[in-house]
Amino acid sequence: MSALYLLIIASLLVALGFLGAFIWSVRKGHYDDDYTPSVRILLDDSEKNTAN
Repeated sequence: MSALYLLIIASLLVALGFLGAFIWSVRKGHYDDDYTPSVRILLDDSEKNTAN
């Protein structure tokens, strides 16, 4: 029975670690812009290339 308690505590610690990492990444802005990277390939770069 003590092994079960140990596994529950370990799983809670791992879950809290993942939750902390998720909250940290949201606060750092890693999930702010999810639209631009998917359409960046569709944008025309010819204006930048003709200036050279």
